Amino acid sequence: MIIFRYLCRELLYATLAVSAVLLLMVMSGRFVKYLAEAAAGDMSANILFSVMGYRLPGFLELVLPLGFFVGILLAYGRLYIESEMTVLHACGFSERRLLAYTMVPALLVAMLVGAMSLYLTPTGWERTSGLLTADKSRNEFDNLVPRKFISTKGNRSVYYADSLSKDKSTMHDVFLAELGSSRAETETDHQIVTIAREGVQQVDPDTGLRYLVLRDGYRYEGVPGQKDYRLMKFSSYEQLLDIPQLRNRWEDQVESASTLQLWRSDSAPERAYLHWRFSLPVLVLVVAVLAVPLSRTNPRQGRYAKMIPAVLLYLVYLIVLLRVRGAVEDGKIANPAAIWLVHPPFLILGLLLLRGGKLGKRPKRPPQEPQEEVAHA
Repeated sequence: MIIFRYLCRELLYATLAVSAVLLLMVMSGRFVKYLAEAAAGDMSANILFSVMGYRLPGFLELVLPLGFFVGILLAYGRLYIESEMTVLHACGFSERRLLAYTMVPALLVAMLVGAMSLYLTPTGWERTSGLLTADKSRNEFDNLVPRKFISTKGNRSVYYADSLSKDKSTMHDVFLAELGSSRAETETDHQIVTIAREGVQQVDPDTGLRYLVLRDGYRYEGVPGQKDYRLMKFSSYEQLLDIPQLRNRWEDQVESASTLQLWRSDSAPERAYLHWRFSLPVLVLVVAVLAVPLSRTNPRQGRYAKMIPAVLLYLVYLIVLLRVRGAVEDGKIANPAAIWLVHPPFLILGLLLLRGGKLGKRPKRPPQEPQEEVAHA
């Protein structure tokens, strides 16, 4: 029992450290992407941390299997380097027993990954899609950044505001440049420039359409390089705002669908995603079987001698799973359950590697020297 607690502690500590580093790398990259969208006005900064929190289970379900795999390599590799594993084998501690001890924390990690892939991740995706859809339903002017030129969708117009009111309902010193449609293919698009003291948004209660109401300003319209510009001074000018395109991707719908909804679905792509969710906990158990023999390290080779080949093997395993899932979604494979054919070859490979290390055989005791008989006088 002492050996079991010692191995589990070393293994879980290594898994936690590796997973934390991997999670930090993944989340920092995603955070920088969202931060750039918020800085450009494509996303509200108020929902940034909420989106990252809801996406956390989706990151963990992919990070934990790799973190557990690398954690086994690091923890057991250290025991081999420091000859602790050699001492355990000399005392009759077989690799079969080592594998049995390893499967206990592997089951815990698999249950955690299963809870994320089957429930937490879909729930997080649903909340994330709701936040992003609600944010996209707002107009570009809702995410206005003061003293920054921002282009609207299609790059047909650019707007600027020197400042905003405290409640962000009124823009001050507004500048708006638009490109009008050309009458002929050879004719240059005419340009519309509007300058106003302030601007607010109003919603038509009958139609629900939103208008940008500009007050006390000037409107210039003409073709650049020509003198026939038209100048209009106005005290109030209303402009219809573009209707935003909401997020409605198929991937978002499937990833945010509950496991029960996918179970009841007859669509092959959705069934493939269902099998993918169940495959992630199995992935943890299979990589545990692979990592135990791959962690054998000769003290002369160094602690990280087998790290690169082992990680490459894991990447091949994961890529094959993703390829099979993609083939089912594209209709190249008819049966969605084909994803389960990926696990047995890697499981057999792990068992063969264990067999190569004389699985279950205890080390032979050194032969004892024959004792010399004492002749009695």
